[in-house]
Amino acid sequence: MREQRYSVQSRPGGQGRMFVPVPFDPDAVWAPKSVHHVAGTVNGVGVRAVIGEHDGRRGFLLGPAWVRCGVRPGAHVEVVLAPEGPQRADLAEDVAAALEASPAAGAFFDSLAQFYRNAYLRWIDATTRRPEVRAQRVAEVVGLLEAGIKQRPKP
Repeated sequence: MREQRYSVQSRPGGQGRMFVPVPFDPDAVWAPKSVHHVAGTVNGVGVRAVIGEHDGRRGFLLGPAWVRCGVRPGAHVEVVLAPEGPQRADLAEDVAAALEASPAAGAFFDSLAQFYRNAYLRWIDATTRRPEVRAQRVAEVVGLLEAGIKQRPKP
């Protein structure tokens, strides 16, 4: 996925936090999702965040530690962002097809943080030598995602 680079003036985010506006539509630039988990940098320092709405503007919040480290609300910041974790275009054909066939499962998968997406994908990929088991696991994952379950229950 394409990373986005921009410079923007940060704003107060309330409760000692800082709000960093996002001047583009992530749905248009990357892919439509209910939640956009992103990773990148702010002034060269690594950051992971969730793009959301704050006072009617799209962006992400940074905690008070950023402010204590010298980045003040109102300052211009250099931002580089990209979607975090595996995206639909990165998935194996069978998994991508199964998620495409179930819009509810696909939408929920897209909204998950990378930890949960990776856990599901690792469990499916652990069956590389047993294609019949892989198909069962793909179907099971789709069912769990349709039910809104973030992670597979432990056996």
